[in-house]
Amino acid sequence: MHVRSRVSWTVLPAALTLVLGASTVGATAPADAPAEGKDDKGAAYDLVIRRGHVIDPKNDIDGVRDVAVKDGKIAKVARHIDASGAEKTVDARGQYVTPGLVDMHAHMFPGPKQDYANGWNGVAPDGFTLRSGVTTAVDTGSSGASNFAQFKEEVIDKSKTRVLAFLNIVGKGMAGHPYEQDLEDMKADVAAKVAKEYPETIVGIKTAHYNGPEWDPVERSVEAGEEAGIPAMIDFGADSEARPLSQLLTEKLRPGDIYSHMYSGLRGELGEDGKLNPAMQKGRDRGIVFEVGHGGGSFSWDVAVPGMKEGFTPDVISTDLHISSMNSGMKDLSNVMSKFLTLGMPLEDVVEASTWKPAQTIQHPELGHLSVGAPADIAVFTLERGDFGFVDSFGWRIDGNKKLVAETTVRAGEVVWDLNGQAAPEWYPGANPPENAAGDHEH
Repeated sequence: MHVRSRVSWTVLPAALTLVLGASTVGATAPADAPAEGKDDKGAAYDLVIRRGHVIDPKNDIDGVRDVAVKDGKIAKVARHIDASGAEKTVDARGQYVTPGLVDMHAHMFPGPKQDYANGWNGVAPDGFTLRSGVTTAVDTGSSGASNFAQFKEEVIDKSKTRVLAFLNIVGKGMAGHPYEQDLEDMKADVAAKVAKEYPETIVGIKTAHYNGPEWDPVERSVEAGEEAGIPAMIDFGADSEARPLSQLLTEKLRPGDIYSHMYSGLRGELGEDGKLNPAMQKGRDRGIVFEVGHGGGSFSWDVAVPGMKEGFTPDVISTDLHISSMNSGMKDLSNVMSKFLTLGMPLEDVVEASTWKPAQTIQHPELGHLSVGAPADIAVFTLERGDFGFVDSFGWRIDGNKKLVAETTVRAGEVVWDLNGQAAPEWYPGANPPENAAGDHEH
């Protein structure tokens, strides 16, 4: 049982400072950087983001750089880029520039039925991703083999956000409780066949919410993943003595498979002694990937705080985005990232766990970095300082003094979110609307 006790979490960050040590999180970004010799003066870039503090873990960049974009790709990253010929510039002084975030756990199939994800609780992505710096979102099992084509047609193919997917081992997908318990609809061969039909889009197999004592959902998900050459993601469902967490992490899963909701506390992640289940570290030693999957009921300070104290940081920071979670404690990926800053995780590690690490986990190494030639998916953040409250899935708050806010998001070279108009031209009397400006100017 997940026992909750009343603890004054508002004083926790001070204690964490003593336990976890001083963090390098939130160092003020330098205002400018020296030029690095001559460059291609006046090059006609589509966009140049200037003087931001770039954090690109894959390329080991952590300092002030300019970033140039051309034809939807990263064209150049350097200490100084001549932007005089650029179509558009963004001055990111004092802000952080990162690869576009990769949210590895979301639910984005608002289908026709009033079901858990395939209906009332799933969200169409673009309204809830781009504004938090997310340029790639991975749907985790909302659809299965029987309705993935519908999901692709209605959502994936129409979204500005890059949408990838874990295919549910249940043919009907995440269609509610009775369907998710139907072992007859969990066919490894069928799931693998569909996954192989869409290799650019389906990145894994998902099992979730199973309450029975059988290992079948896990074993069939792993079998389908093995056949298709992709990982399995496990939402372990109800806690069961017949399916102990230790056996899942040390026997059932393969290296590269994913344990979701790592800080939920609902499936034996935390022992009665207040310490993490030793199986968690054993699983990590075997190569199991641990992801946050915050959600509306899967992130507890009771587990995250001692877990971070023991040094058990997340491999992947993710949201479990759906209507219930975004309107409660989770909010969005930048908020979840800020929670880990509050828990003492260095900013560069938070960025890596939200960009390059999930890209590697889903076997899309072209994502999550700012290498020349990579897709021009970029996020620009301010790191605000003040008094902020962060709430877990069970309604408990701890206080922090740093919060990431997405200022500008670039997807495939296009500015798709611009909180304070950093990429917009300044208005003047008599000005005509900029080209491609949104809105109907005839009325």
